[in-house]
Amino acid sequence: MLIPSPDQFAGSLVGQCLADAVGCRVEGYPPEVCANFVAQEVRLQQIGDRDRFPFPFGQYTDDSQLARELAQSYVAQGGFDPADYAARIAAIFAEERIVGRGLATESAAERLIQGVPWHEAGVPAPSAGNGSAMRAAPIGWFFSHDPDKLIAAACDQGYITHQDPRCSAGAVAIAGAVALALRGGAINPPDFLGQLSTWVAQVDRPFGEWVQMLTDWVLLSPTEAAVLIANAGRSPDQERSWPGISPFVIPSVLWSLYAFLRSPADYWETVCTSITVGGDVDTTAAMAGAISGAYLGLMALPQALAAQVNDRGSWGYQDLVNLAHQCHQQRFGKNPPTDRSSKEL
Repeated sequence: MLIPSPDQFAGSLVGQCLADAVGCRVEGYPPEVCANFVAQEVRLQQIGDRDRFPFPFGQYTDDSQLARELAQSYVAQGGFDPADYAARIAAIFAEERIVGRGLATESAAERLIQGVPWHEAGVPAPSAGNGSAMRAAPIGWFFSHDPDKLIAAACDQGYITHQDPRCSAGAVAIAGAVALALRGGAINPPDFLGQLSTWVAQVDRPFGEWVQMLTDWVLLSPTEAAVLIANAGRSPDQERSWPGISPFVIPSVLWSLYAFLRSPADYWETVCTSITVGGDVDTTAAMAGAISGAYLGLMALPQALAAQVNDRGSWGYQDLVNLAHQCHQQRFGKNPPTDRSSKEL
């Protein structure tokens, strides 16, 4: 078994936080604004402040906060424990530590705070936002060599807040992409997506088919691909309320995968692609950044910018690196982790 390096874990976590911190500056903006932001600020690695996001550059949002909490839970519990993770989700909302929030995740957190069990608190279908996928990257670290456990754990951590099977499938897609990235070697999109679609289809077959379609779409320019991906999984009469890529789990996950596969050897280009299309770009960037960082490792990130990531002055670069390394030690060290899933309830 080829063991990924500790700095691949760290690259994934810091890579998510940094991409999130960049994307959140223009979350919800239309494509033309985001494209201009990428051209004039992101590519130059000179990122300014914006009125709509009341934090200096470096602050990451709920996407990365909840991925971090998942990693913290893994270390504290000696393995994946959805009940402990659910308690942490409840706490970060109850203590008003969350930065940005999805409505479904907030609604589930309120039920968790009230004492509803983790496997009953999630918002049921047809609510299908990307809240369960955006935080799923650490599952790929924990179960990179065990696809069955990866699928079960990705679904369990997502079910805490989102019960729609499409949300579970999106979490499997992101966790699975991270697991595949950790294997290293040359990235061949048809092989990468073929394996990923097989895993995703075990949870939601249509979602798996959409992942497979990326094999052709990744050959298209971002402008061409965005039109197809933005409408993926939608019925013809379903209204689009977001410019660019919406928080609907199917297009946001697909766009993150597209951004990574367009430039697997270049973390910063992946971040640029994930943002330039507009819409829910903090989340698309966070997911793409987590995959790219897992593949390329910590030192592939722009270090001057990575050094600025933080959560209101805490949980900065070195704290995140240390946490990722602790996860690696827990996963591959002398003490094997114990993992609890819904099958044990």
